[in-house]
Amino acid sequence: TALALMINYKTKEQGARIVANGANAMPVVSLIFAAGVFMGIMAGTKMIDAMSKVIISSIPTAWGPHFAVITAVISLPGTFFLTNDAFYFGVLPVLVKAAAAYNVPAEEMARAALIGQGSHLLSPLVPSTYLLVGLGKVEFGDLQKFAILPAIGISAIWLMTALALGHIHFTV
Repeated sequence: TALALMINYKTKEQGARIVANGANAMPVVSLIFAAGVFMGIMAGTKMIDAMSKVIISSIPTAWGPHFAVITAVISLPGTFFLTNDAFYFGVLPVLVKAAAAYNVPAEEMARAALIGQGSHLLSPLVPSTYLLVGLGKVEFGDLQKFAILPAIGISAIWLMTALALGHIHFTV
């Protein structure tokens, strides 16, 4: 961005461009800083450790190695009923910490957590979907009734593909 400003605008015009477009970037920047503060508080106060210990003690030991598959299944309702920010910044770090006790890698947990995205856009927490149904003159509930089963099917296909390709492991 800085290079594009220097190449395309004179010094006096650069400030005007930043003022004109900076407001669009502020929500994203604020979210990133807030997430960092939130994760710092969660990690610094050992809340993530405490919550993961509760999860570890609640899960049968035999299920531990399958924690990524469990996370993939949890991500479907998790990303539907929670915002992406709440799920990925609040819930996933706790699940990753718990999975580490069973030697499930964090990157595998991250891949598993993405499986639920098939149904996320049907959540009433996604503003862009309201725009979509408004422009399409469709009722939100009708969209959900029509699309929820195919969306769950897509997530199931993603999970089966991830398992078949070895991106998520399930050992019997």
